[in-house]
Amino acid sequence: MSERVTIIGGGLAGCEAAFQLARRGVPVDLYEMRPVRRTEAHTGDRLGELVCSNSFRNATLETAVGLLKEEMRRLGSLVMRVADGCRVPAGACLAVDRDLFAGGLTQEIEALENVRLVREEMTTLPDGVVIIATGPLTSPGLSDALARTLGTAHLYFYDAIAPILTAESIDMDVVWKASRYGKGGEDYINCPFDRAGYYAFVDAVLAADKVPTRDFERCIYFEGCMPIEEMARRGPDTLAFGPMRPVGLVDPRDGKRPFACVQLRQDDADGRLYNMVGFQTKMTYPEQRRVFRMIPGLEKAEFVRLGSLHRNTFVNSPALLLPTLQINGRKRHFLAGQLVGVEGYVESAATGLLAGLNAWRLLRGEPLATPPRTTALGSLMAYVTHRARKAFQPMNANYGLFPPLGRPLHGRDKKLALAGRALEDLARWSERTRLLEDTAGCQSVA
Repeated sequence: MSERVTIIGGGLAGCEAAFQLARRGVPVDLYEMRPVRRTEAHTGDRLGELVCSNSFRNATLETAVGLLKEEMRRLGSLVMRVADGCRVPAGACLAVDRDLFAGGLTQEIEALENVRLVREEMTTLPDGVVIIATGPLTSPGLSDALARTLGTAHLYFYDAIAPILTAESIDMDVVWKASRYGKGGEDYINCPFDRAGYYAFVDAVLAADKVPTRDFERCIYFEGCMPIEEMARRGPDTLAFGPMRPVGLVDPRDGKRPFACVQLRQDDADGRLYNMVGFQTKMTYPEQRRVFRMIPGLEKAEFVRLGSLHRNTFVNSPALLLPTLQINGRKRHFLAGQLVGVEGYVESAATGLLAGLNAWRLLRGEPLATPPRTTALGSLMAYVTHRARKAFQPMNANYGLFPPLGRPLHGRDKKLALAGRALEDLARWSERTRLLEDTAGCQSVA
C-alpha cells in the first residue's frame, strides 16, 4: 500500500491513529506543530503531553471509562499500553507519571518505520486521506481552514488546569494517606477541613482575583473541568458535594469523617509531586498561592505549577460527522480527539484508534467500521454523531449512553452486566470486521 495518510496533531488521538495505521503497513506523515508553534497550555514538545491532569480516571468495569480502556486494550491500543506501563498509585483510577508517559509515547512513535514525524504547523488541509486530530488547542490558522472546509464556525469552551505541588512541602502531621472507602490503599493525601475552615476557604475562593475573560470569548465549561470558583458560585456547599466531598474518608487519628476534604494525587513515579484533584482554577497566580495555603497541611506548599485557563475547541459533530468519524461530504477526511466533542484523555485516544482503523479500511476499499452501540466506544460515537441532536455539548463515556439490557438489574450488577455484554459484542465485531488481522507487527520500544 503506497498512499500516505496525513495526520495533523501529535496528541493522544493523533498518536493512536498513527500507530494503528503503521502497524498495518500504512505510511503516515504525522504533523505536530510544537515546538515550532507553542500552545497556551503545553510546556514541552513531546507527543501526547498531558496538560490538565495525570489521571485517565476510573480503571474498573463498574464505570464506562474503565470499560472503554479495556475495549481499547483488546483492540491493540498504543496509548493504553504506554499508560499501563507508567502507572502511579491512584486507588481505583489509572494515573500516570506525565513525563514517563509523554516520553514513552514519543519514543514509540519515533521508532515506527512507517511514520514520518514532521515538526511543522499545518494551516491548510492537504489532499488525500487526512486525519485531523489537533485537539482542543487547534491553532488559529488551522481553525480558519477547518471553518472554511466545514462551512460552520467552531464552538468554544474553556478549560482550567489544576495546580501541582511538591510532596516535601506538605505538612504530613496535618494530613493523612488513604483512598476513599479503602480502595487502593494509601494512594491519596487527604487534607481535612472542619466546618469553619471550609466556609472561610469558600469565601476566599469567591473573593479572590480571577483572570479576566476577554469580551469576545464565549465561556463554556465542561462539568468535569469546572473551575472551583465557578462551582462555588453555585452555592457555599457545592464544593463539599463536589471535589471536596468527604465521603469514604475517615481520619484515622480521631475516627471521624471531616466536614470537607481536599485530595492530592501522586503526579510522578517517584512520588515527589502531587496534584490537587478537581482543583482547576482561573484565579490569578498570587491569589492561588494565598488561597490554597489556607488548605490544612498546605500552609507552606511549594507549587511547581499553578492553575491556568485556556481555550479548547470542538466542532458541532452531529451536524458534521458520520459515525465512522468521516466528515460528511468529504469522506477522505476524518476528525478525531477532543475536536469531535468527546471529553477526556481515554475518549480522545479511542476516537484516534477508530479513525486510524477506518482510514486503513478506506484505503483497502473495504466498508468502514462502526463499533456496536452496546460498547463504550460505540455508545460514545452514537452520541457525538447523532444527527437529530441539538445544542450539542461534549460528552465523556458513561453508562447512561448505553442501550438497556432488557432485564431488571440495578447498581453494580447492572454496570458489570453492561460491561460483559460490551466485551462480548466487541469480540464478535472485531472478528467479523477482521480488525485485528493484517497487522504488520510494527516495531515497539521496550
